[in-house]
Amino acid sequence: MEALIGLLTLPFILIGLLFWWLPIIFILFSGKVTFAEKLAWILLTLFVSWFAWIFFMLLAPIKPKRPDYY
Repeated sequence: MEALIGLLTLPFILIGLLFWWLPIIFILFSGKVTFAEKLAWILLTLFVSWFAWIFFMLLAPIKPKRPDYY
């Protein structure tokens, strides 16, 4: 019986881990910000949690992008 409970809890643990990593994945693949800003947002998300990801979605990019041409 305990082995069955252990097998049933594994999917919930994996879904929970995916749910926890989801904001970090979104930030990594975002084209809104530069690498340095991504790193800052990821660190903020790790230490502050989902609130930082919500702020990322609302506020990013921090600075406007420069045009590629001069």
